[in-house]
Amino acid sequence: MTENAHPLPPELLAVAKRLLHRPADCHKYDFGRVLVIGGSRSMAGAPALAGMAALRAGAGVVEVAVPQSVAATVAGFDPALIVHGLPEADGGCFEGSALAGLLALVQRADVVVCGPGMGRSPVLLDLVLALWRDFPRTLLLDADGLNALAEIPEDRLKRPAGPRLLTPHAGEMRRLHAGTPASRPEFEAAVDAFARDRHAVLVLKGHRSRITDGTRHDLNASGSPGLATAGAGDVLSGVIAAIAAQGIAPFEAARFGVWLHGIAGELACEALSAPGMTAGDVLDALPVAWKALDA
Repeated sequence: MTENAHPLPPELLAVAKRLLHRPADCHKYDFGRVLVIGGSRSMAGAPALAGMAALRAGAGVVEVAVPQSVAATVAGFDPALIVHGLPEADGGCFEGSALAGLLALVQRADVVVCGPGMGRSPVLLDLVLALWRDFPRTLLLDADGLNALAEIPEDRLKRPAGPRLLTPHAGEMRRLHAGTPASRPEFEAAVDAFARDRHAVLVLKGHRSRITDGTRHDLNASGSPGLATAGAGDVLSGVIAAIAAQGIAPFEAARFGVWLHGIAGELACEALSAPGMTAGDVLDALPVAWKALDA
């Protein structure tokens, strides 16, 4: 690990040990299936980054569902991704007829990531509502998935059917919860209350990201200024999803995923500089972060 790297918190060492040391007779289905739903004609890279990050974070199988016109592009990023192209509207986003296919795909997923690069469309509201209310396993909402959640009336969001992970930055958090106070202590208290009311684990992204389930919270210490780059959040979503898909509880999966992503960001920044690194460099640094953890 780098000289300035932050050590793994002691309570997460057991998580790291479990993920790193696999039995000799294991197979890919032992490590979970992640489905990433997202993408649009102008944002094919976002779901690809999330899917590739899930692979680099240990998920056994990763599927990506995108509009048909970008399916070949997404598949070209990594041949290990299983890519599904679904019907799209004229604007390059999913059309209404894609909803049935998307809901069929989620049935075999252990974790669904919904939102990266998806754009705003009526089908996204219907999809997020259906997943929130009915999907019995872990759902992670990011980017446009969070924007859709913010538009759904609260009285339609009954207690979710399974674990829920939300990964907003401060601006998305204010869209999720209008009237969130500006001052940091009050803002954090409002974030905790929102997570508690939604029965969700929430990662408030930023410097010293805050992970909370409404009763417990943690401030992450790893990371670098180089993570302030387009696509870094998509990589984070994929990392957290993969950790959760391997059987780690959502709060611990979020904590470990944020920490590991931050360490990869530190390694990329050390090698390339903050202005010179991209989200792809964070992705490439994930194996090095794992290797250093196992030293």
